[in-house]
Amino acid sequence: MRRISILGGTGFIGSCLVSALTHRGYRTRVFTRRRERNRHLLVVPECELVELDVFSDEALAAGLADCEAAINLVGILNARGRSFHDAHVTLAEKLVNACRAQGVTRLLHMCALRANGAGPSEYLATKAEGEARVMRGAGDVVSATSLRPSVVFGPGDSFFNRFSTLLAMSPGFIPLACPHSKFAPVYVGDVVEAFVRCLEDESTAGKRFELAGPKVYTLRQIVEYTAEVSGLRRRVVGLGDGLSRLQAGVLGLFPSPPLSIDNYLSLQIDSVLTGPNGLETLGIVPTEVERIVPTYLGVRNRAGRYRDFRATAGR
Repeated sequence: MRRISILGGTGFIGSCLVSALTHRGYRTRVFTRRRERNRHLLVVPECELVELDVFSDEALAAGLADCEAAINLVGILNARGRSFHDAHVTLAEKLVNACRAQGVTRLLHMCALRANGAGPSEYLATKAEGEARVMRGAGDVVSATSLRPSVVFGPGDSFFNRFSTLLAMSPGFIPLACPHSKFAPVYVGDVVEAFVRCLEDESTAGKRFELAGPKVYTLRQIVEYTAEVSGLRRRVVGLGDGLSRLQAGVLGLFPSPPLSIDNYLSLQIDSVLTGPNGLETLGIVPTEVERIVPTYLGVRNRAGRYRDFRATAGR
């Protein structure tokens, strides 16, 4: 039975990927800083939850022992404790070096849609640099593939769920920064399937796959839809550029900011495809937001849930 090591495997996407790999007959080894905080993975068959410091070259190399492949899902939206460069660049480089040292010949790396070295945010710039170092460092020894999703949604996500929470707390209206920014939300189940197919298809080595859902939405449309499905009557007030930046600056001072200056800068670049949809290239039919989001947000709004399912029936 093949063993796969996963960095970032305790999060939203990682937990779904661990489950999918288990069902495909793989054994997984998930690295974590605090084992007791991720007990949900302890009940997953053939999942080994290992507590170690992934920034230690020795510990990381030891953690990869007996693994045939490694997957890097690590990503942060706000720099707290570790910098963007540490999380996205330094760690990525350490991982590819550890793979080479341990003879791990397959590496899957998660980047982000529209990440490029020119920025404008640290998040996008460091994501791009991390991907570049992985692909360059892999060379002929490690077969590396990069997957670049747009914002990922599904039960337990931090996108639709966060907006639903903010809407519930708002006093009848919500001021929205960067309302015209565009996204092509991609379903976590599709992203996970893309990882599995790339893992099992050696011909994907050396390639980058952009992953996106079938529709493009503005941020305003997403928040208005979230309110509707959640059964919340809220007015969405779109902010201009100056007020958007001001809001980001103020909220960025919070311990767990819903928006920061770096997030604001990321929103200046639409998270949409620039080429073929990697899901379709891999033989995956992209899933619509309207087929999934009502199943978890619609719990608060029975009428909305059933209305949305009727609207999408037969698609």
